[in-house]
Amino acid sequence: MGTMIELKTADGTLVPAYEARPAGTPKGAVVVIQEIFGVNSHIRNVADGYAAEGYLAVAPAAFHRVRPGVELGYSDADMGEGFGYKTAVEALPAPGVMQDIQAAIDHAAKASGGKVGIVGYCWGGLLTWRAACTLTGLSAAAPYYGGGVTTPEETARQSQVPVLAHFAEEDKWIPLDTVEAFKKAHPEVEVHTYAAHHGFNCDQRGAWHAPSAQLARERTLAFFAKHLA
Repeated sequence: MGTMIELKTADGTLVPAYEARPAGTPKGAVVVIQEIFGVNSHIRNVADGYAAEGYLAVAPAAFHRVRPGVELGYSDADMGEGFGYKTAVEALPAPGVMQDIQAAIDHAAKASGGKVGIVGYCWGGLLTWRAACTLTGLSAAAPYYGGGVTTPEETARQSQVPVLAHFAEEDKWIPLDTVEAFKKAHPEVEVHTYAAHHGFNCDQRGAWHAPSAQLARERTLAFFAKHLA
């Protein structure tokens, strides 16, 4: 359903992105932010899923500045490799990868002619939260189990758009007490928790939990339908 395109960022860098277009006129756009495993088959499937719902979907390669062409699986070795790339991207001078996400938002708005939402998973959930707080051109954001979102530094940020946040109750990387603290600090954010583990949305991971993934997807689609109309 999708094709690879190039996004031109504010500093002139050309960043690859996977773009999936709906069958008819887009009813808006969704920027999809990867986990630490690159724009792999799962992320492409997620983008295709949003296109099937009528949205133009764009998934920028968030590792491109440190390692082009990353596409990992979900083994322990893959996780270690992906974490290394994530650490390298986080260490880039500001604005780092955020300008690549801004380029994806700008492209999505122009190509769809509609409002733009953003969704991200794992590390992509953290980048989604940061985008909602710092970037322009968004109308809604839906981070999934964003690692780091509930830390004091990130909780101190203030979103500029409506946010729907999904967390897992059995997430060993995001303790529930920090989720509760985040909820208390951000009553304006719609927070849902699920009886599942980190990564529950990904059907290629052992942590996949179909009922939670389905419920979170239904909520996210309703959220986008409300804010991207």
